[in-house]
Amino acid sequence: MVAEPTADETRARRSSRRRERESGGTRETRIKVSYNDDEHAIVKAAAERERQATASWIGRVSLDVAEEIVLPTPVNARAVVAELIETRRQLKRIAVHHDQQVKVMNSDGEVPGPLMEAMHQALVTAIRRTDEAVLQVMRERKERG
Repeated sequence: MVAEPTADETRARRSSRRRERESGGTRETRIKVSYNDDEHAIVKAAAERERQATASWIGRVSLDVAEEIVLPTPVNARAVVAELIETRRQLKRIAVHHDQQVKVMNSDGEVPGPLMEAMHQALVTAIRRTDEAVLQVMRERKERG
């Protein structure tokens, strides 16, 4: 047998799906928002991820954007940010190898040619990837601004 939730539990569950109350009084103004089926599914899934009713989620997110608390970020921007993070990691690794090779060279050692060529190629690749990601971010910012 499943126990019925208490009135307090039901109220707490409902309130977590609502936006927080503002000190400005009750919200009387209504805005109609229309979506096609695919758009509605996307918005509904986003609201469900945050355990909010769809209308509450739309209201909170639209106010956050309007007040510039958050900036809208295209989904593909996540991929660009991930690319920048990966490139940063690679550049750090390359920098460590470079420092080790400079240390050997400063101690009158000799760094093998193939090792220098591999390091050079890794640097060129990392710089190219960084350039591409930065250009993508710049294009997206230009489109928004």
